[in-house]
Amino acid sequence: MTFQNTHIIILGGSSGIGFAVAQAAAEEGARVTIASSNGARVAAALEALPESAEGKALDLTDAHAVQAFFAETGAFDHLVYSAGESLKLARLADTDLEAARRFFELRYWGAYNAARHAHGMIRPGGSIVFTSGVASARPGPGWSVAASICSAMEGLTRALALELAPVRVNIVSPGVVRSPLWRDMPAEARDALYAAEEKRLPVGHVGEPQEIAAGYLYLMRQTYVTGQTLAIDGGGLLA
Repeated sequence: MTFQNTHIIILGGSSGIGFAVAQAAAEEGARVTIASSNGARVAAALEALPESAEGKALDLTDAHAVQAFFAETGAFDHLVYSAGESLKLARLADTDLEAARRFFELRYWGAYNAARHAHGMIRPGGSIVFTSGVASARPGPGWSVAASICSAMEGLTRALALELAPVRVNIVSPGVVRSPLWRDMPAEARDALYAAEEKRLPVGHVGEPQEIAAGYLYLMRQTYVTGQTLAIDGGGLLA
C-alpha cells in the first residue's frame, strides 16, 4: 500500500515525531495536514514540507475548535495524534495537581475528542494512530503522571478498535527519542539521559524521530492490525 492520493491529518505535526510522520508520509505521496497550538511552529514546518501540505494553528484542548476543524476538513484517510507538552517529571509529593490535569487534558482528552469528531469522516480502509510511551510498561520514580497517561491511551486504543470498527485504531509507544519532548529539561540532565540510554539499550543509540515515524506509517498501511500497541524503544523494555 502506498500513500498516493491519501489525506493524512497529523495533530501535533509541527515538530518532533509528528513532523517526522508528516515528512515521511508526504515523501510517499500523501497529502498531509498538520495542526498544533503553536502557529509559528506550524508555519516553520510548512516551509519544510511539500507545497501540497496544509497547516493550522489549533488548540487541541478546545473541543469546539477541534469539532470545527474536522467539519471544515471533510473526508480523509488517516488520523495521527502525537500532540503533547514537554515532559515534566516529579515525584508524587511534588506533583502539582493542576499541572498534571493539564497534561491529561492535551495528551488524553485531546486525543479522545479528536477521535470523537474525526472517526465518522475517515474513509474506508482508514485508521487512527495514537501515541503513548514505554512508561506505561516501565515507569520509574517521578513518572506517575506520564505512566498513567500512556496506560490510559493504550486502554483507549483497545476500546476504540472495537467501537469504531472497521476503522483501525492503533498506538505507537516510543522509548527515549531525541526530540523537543525534552526541551524543558536542563541541557546537562538531557545529555546525561541520552548517554545513559545509549549504554543501556541493546541497539546502542537513542531513537530519532524518523525511526519512530516509520512505525506510524506501518500501522497506517497494515490493514490487518487493530487495537495494538507498537513499542519502538531500541529494546529498552528488555534491558
